[in-house]
Amino acid sequence: MISEQPIVLGVDLDGVCGDYEAAFRRSVANRLGRDPADLPPQTTMDAYSEWGMTFEEFAEAHRYAVAEDHMFRTMEPLPGVSEALWRLSDAGVWIRVITARLLFNGIHEASAADTAYWLDANDIPYRDLCFINTKPDVGADLYVDDSPGNVVALREAGRTTIVFDQPYNRHLPGPRAHSWEDVVTHVEDELAGRDRHVRLPLDDPETP
Repeated sequence: MISEQPIVLGVDLDGVCGDYEAAFRRSVANRLGRDPADLPPQTTMDAYSEWGMTFEEFAEAHRYAVAEDHMFRTMEPLPGVSEALWRLSDAGVWIRVITARLLFNGIHEASAADTAYWLDANDIPYRDLCFINTKPDVGADLYVDDSPGNVVALREAGRTTIVFDQPYNRHLPGPRAHSWEDVVTHVEDELAGRDRHVRLPLDDPETP
């Protein structure tokens, strides 16, 4: 028997939906008067250390990138994210955006407002927007995340988690998505396995 309860997909933003690394690199390079190419690609979660920054310098640079450069409003979406999430939403998946963007006090308004703007501007469908660090506390059936710490915590809590491929998470076992097309495939497999395929149009909940 097919359940009428939709499957809830918990979707991370930075490094999964949007290109945080490139946006932050541009801001840091501009602030320091450097060529962005001088800052090497991120291979660990602590990109600031690879760029010769202390944590305190990272915190200052992050605040500037968010509040002054409005990084969360202008960053580029990753290829295929809008189309993939619309496919899933149209298939009845409940999209729950879950992000830990409220890192530092004093920039929460810019972080939250620019996040909401970015989601709309890039045509990202979602029903819930959660700002939280402890992602296992947010009820979702399935998650997609790039952070090794988040993936481990979610899996230890018994949450099925798709690893969105990045250089700093390749030591983690799958399921792994190298693209948003891969995410769709994994989620569709979950839908089939859980018998929870039900259409819930986002724009018109009265549509039969």
